[in-house]
Amino acid sequence: MKKVEAIIKPFKLDEVKEALHEIGVSGITVTEAKGFGRQKGHTELYRGAEYVVDFLPKVKLEVIVTDAIADRVVEAIAAAAQTGRIGDGKIFVSNIEAALRIRTGERDEDAI
Repeated sequence: MKKVEAIIKPFKLDEVKEALHEIGVSGITVTEAKGFGRQKGHTELYRGAEYVVDFLPKVKLEVIVTDAIADRVVEAIAAAAQTGRIGDGKIFVSNIEAALRIRTGERDEDAI
């Protein structure tokens, strides 16, 4: 099993969710996040005063999938989230040792 984590721009969430649904991913976890990378934030003007916005709003998606579809999941997220501009985000893939569905006691691939 693999855990795919993606940090994306918030307005791309619906497109990514739809792309994952199309390849058969049934569940995702979404968390609001803030961060910066090469973008390094930007300056804004508020009531005549300029200030720096260091952390930009992002969305973090987490999905656990079988090894067989992990590459397709990464490709679907990348294609749906890409705008071609700086700050599109990142995708991380890691191994999952075990999974347990609390309600039923199902384990590993049966639990996802």
